[in-house]
Amino acid sequence: MAVGLSNTAHHTLDEEARAEVDVLNSRLDKTTQLTRKIQASLGRLEASGQSVRDVAGPLSGETRRLQLLGNNVDSVLAAIDRLRQPADSKDNEEQIIRAGPDKAGLSIYLASLKRLNKSHADMQVSNLRANQHTIGDLTRLIKSGNAQLENYFDKLLRGETPRSIEPLHYITKEKPFPVLPQDKIARLGLVYAYLAGGQQGHSSPASKIFAEIRGPYLSSSLVNLAAASVNTAKKKNPGAIYRAGTNGISTYAKAMEGIFLSEYDNICSIFRREDWGSVFQATCLGALSELARTLRELNAHIKGHLNTDCYLAYEITEIISGLSESLDTRTGELKGSLAAALKPVRETAKSSLLDLLEETRRKAGGLQTLPSDGASTSLVIETMQRLQAMVEFLRPISSIMISLGDGGWRSNSGSVGGSTDAIPSLASFDIGADGKEIFAHYCLDSIDALLSALDQKAKVLLRGKSVAGVFIANCVVIIERMIRDSDLGPLMPSRFEVLDQWRKKATAAYTDVCRDISVYLFDTIHTNRTQRPTSGQADSASVVKGLSSKDRDKIKEKFTQFNVAFDDMVAKHKSYNMELEVRSMFGKDIRQKLQPLYDRFWDRYHDIDKGKGKYVKYDKASIAAVFLSLAS
Repeated sequence: MAVGLSNTAHHTLDEEARAEVDVLNSRLDKTTQLTRKIQASLGRLEASGQSVRDVAGPLSGETRRLQLLGNNVDSVLAAIDRLRQPADSKDNEEQIIRAGPDKAGLSIYLASLKRLNKSHADMQVSNLRANQHTIGDLTRLIKSGNAQLENYFDKLLRGETPRSIEPLHYITKEKPFPVLPQDKIARLGLVYAYLAGGQQGHSSPASKIFAEIRGPYLSSSLVNLAAASVNTAKKKNPGAIYRAGTNGISTYAKAMEGIFLSEYDNICSIFRREDWGSVFQATCLGALSELARTLRELNAHIKGHLNTDCYLAYEITEIISGLSESLDTRTGELKGSLAAALKPVRETAKSSLLDLLEETRRKAGGLQTLPSDGASTSLVIETMQRLQAMVEFLRPISSIMISLGDGGWRSNSGSVGGSTDAIPSLASFDIGADGKEIFAHYCLDSIDALLSALDQKAKVLLRGKSVAGVFIANCVVIIERMIRDSDLGPLMPSRFEVLDQWRKKATAAYTDVCRDISVYLFDTIHTNRTQRPTSGQADSASVVKGLSSKDRDKIKEKFTQFNVAFDDMVAKHKSYNMELEVRSMFGKDIRQKLQPLYDRFWDRYHDIDKGKGKYVKYDKASIAAVFLSLAS
């Protein structure tokens, strides 16, 4: 029974599974049929789409071509409108240009000109034949506008430029020199910026106008000071030595510096940086030409009065060199122009060193007489005053000395190294050179040349070595005194070797008479005689007693001859016109040479006349007093 139930259950399950399989197979058949229908529909749809594509493709391409053509037509129409616009607006711009910058306003006027220039450029690029007439009209309008703008620049600048100003007013009151008002500078700058365009520096119309207007203003303002510099060079006393600061060149240079720098400020405010230098040079050209002419006139005056006015050449050299350095520092310009203007005076300053040496020799050689009493000549004082005066100009002289080199004044080498127009800078010098040291050497050369020439002249004009010695010694003492009592002293503290040599030479010449006088104080001692004189202090009585009558007569004659020669020497010594130092020096030297000899001779032979004074005029005390009087 149980087996029967189990088989029945299995059978039921199998029937159910078969039923489900049948359902699934039925659904699969339906799905397959549906797929075939969908595939058939897709085939038909693809065929329909291909037909549509075959028809719509040509239509789309044509549409795109039509759209592109339309866009091109619109662009051409817009370009034509732009090209026609200048012609359409020409009348409006012409009204502004004809009104001018004054009436229309500078900013509006410049904007109109810029638009006209742009339109003109655009129309030239298009090169349409229909626009050629309009291009010609625009060209004429632009030229007219530019001309009016140049006139506006000229009128505006001229209205703010006086004919001249008085520089002394600004110098004495220490006021800055005037510059253009800021509002005018702004307008001038705008006009210049437009007119300059692609042109550079002085080639632009505005630059030329500026130089033509401001240049004469600078020249006219400085012309009176230029004339004053020439006039103040002419002294009331032509023989007076030039003194520092008495010429107007210093004021002239100071005014030039002030007015030039003010003008440079104007230029920097108006023009482009790259144009500053060229415009500044062009503007200052007239004033610099006047300076060059003034310096040539002063140079001619200096050459004509070299002995008294060579110092003016030194002063001018320093002043103009300082002006050049100052302007170059502030502007970087005018150094070459100022150097060219200064060159004649600087060359004269350099050559004057040799010229003055030669002039000293010539004057000494040209002396027709010398004081018969041995007094010095005025040429000594004149020469020393010249050297003293040169110390006042030590700075420019030092630079000249360095450029010449030590001893460079002894020949015509003064022009060597000075042939260029450039003002020497420190780089062109021997950096180890000391201008003051070289100047001291020049002073010694001048002194030696003077004394050598005077010594030669004294040998010809003065009788006797003594008076010639007095003359040279007086000259040496005066020279030494003028060195010590002036600013030459610090420059030459231990450089008196030259003077020492001349002092010794003068002393030797003057005391040469001592050699002749000393002959009378020498006696002859015969050593082969039985009674030889004892050494040391001699007993005059015993010495005289031991002399033969013939030797006594010789001693008497020597005393007599000595007295005559000594008295003559003393008389001449007192008659000579000696400086105190010379008299003291010569008196001491004579005493050193003669007094020991006389004392010895007197000690041995004063008993020759038994104290009567017939032959022995001086005892040791009295002759000592005479020797002392020679030095006072």
